[in-house]
Amino acid sequence: MRRMPAPRLLLALAVAATLVACDRNVEPFVAGEKPSPPNLSKIFPPGAEQARTMTAPGEPPPPPTEAPRGGDAPAAPAASGPPIRGVVRLAPGLEGRLPANATLFVIARGGAGGPPVAVKRVPAAVLPFEFELGPEDRMIQTVPFAGPLQLAARLDADGNATTRAAGDVQGTAAAPVEPGAAGVEIVLDEPL
Repeated sequence: MRRMPAPRLLLALAVAATLVACDRNVEPFVAGEKPSPPNLSKIFPPGAEQARTMTAPGEPPPPPTEAPRGGDAPAAPAASGPPIRGVVRLAPGLEGRLPANATLFVIARGGAGGPPVAVKRVPAAVLPFEFELGPEDRMIQTVPFAGPLQLAARLDADGNATTRAAGDVQGTAAAPVEPGAAGVEIVLDEPL
């Protein structure tokens, strides 16, 4: 009897285990059945869809999405305050250490921390940068843009908000602010 090489044997065992353990709950074929998208309202909370798609300046916002299947009406946007205005500056001494064409993220989090309430992404930002962060920048439209909000900013070399790399620099506002605040200053003074 011929023996199977170890890597092939392991692969064969993995495939066999997958086939045995696979339980896809496949329903029987129904003639004339029309395909339809799944009802994701049971999985995702209302408003979890992307807050808005990017549009060119001066372009009207996209039309609202249609109501989810199953009869549920889309969740109404939460009541929110006016935008926050301010400037992001670079701390003295860090001028020459910044990555070229870095992306600036201005982030607002609720007073207790947690996930961002709103984020503005600015590719190839030039500092100092005057920002306006408001309800239209919310991550989830049903989360109110209400204070107090802790503001932070990060200059990110690869433009990916989930990564951190040497050369990135971040900073936070001195104190939490309420919607409608003006003159907020965020100093990028913490190199990563």
